[in-house]
Formats: sequence, C-alpha cells, structure tokens
Amino acid sequence: QVQLVESGGGLVQPGGSLRLSCAASGSIFRINAMGWFRQAPGKQRELVAGITSGGSTNYADSVKGRFTISRDNAKNTVYLQMDSLKSEDTAVYYCNLHVLSTFLTSQDYWGQGTQVTVSS
Repeated sequence: QVQLVESGGGLVQPGGSLRLSCAASGSIFRINAMGWFRQAPGKQRELVAGITSGGSTNYADSVKGRFTISRDNAKNTVYLQMDSLKSEDTAVYYCNLHVLSTFLTSQDYWGQGTQVTVSS
C-alpha cells in the first residue's frame, strides 16, 4: 500500500508563485515516472509536467518557462514550482506517481488534489 500526501496549494495573485509538494510513503521499492496533472471546472484533467526516474522532464506548452518539476528520490517526493501564475492556471492539481512496490508490482497512484486559485 502506498499513500500520497499533497501540499502547497492556495490563493495567489496573478504573477505570483506557489510550490506544490507530493510525498509518497508505504511499500515503495522504486518510483519511476512522476507527474503533475490539473483539472479546471468543466474541463478534462490534463498533464502539466512530468519527470522520469532519470530526471528528464516534459511540460505542457501552456506552462513552459513558468513551471519547474523536480524530484527528491531520497524523500520519495515530487515538486512543482509555479512562477508567473496566471488566472488560467486556476485548477485542482493532482500528483501521479508510477510506483514499483516492495512486492514488485507496478501501479499508478494519485494524490488527493490541491486547489490552486490565481486571482486578484
């Protein structure tokens, strides 16, 4: 069993910054890919950023140059640094981790979601 705990969301003014964290715990052997998704009201969930076990990253075009994904393997944690936030970044943000458990089974896990609201 693996648990994910997200933190760092909140209300911020346009142009501001937030840092999201997602920490995993439990029967973890290794975490492969990690990613952040978001879902705005009335819209489908979309990939924001991803990072592989080797550290390669990819970003949605809408956030390139403003958001940075990183990971701390020792802490089983993935981060999303969000700068120059815009109103259109308002959404619930979810982390997603592809975990290889100590039982050598692979599964995707989702965080509980954290609200990010960009408004003046």
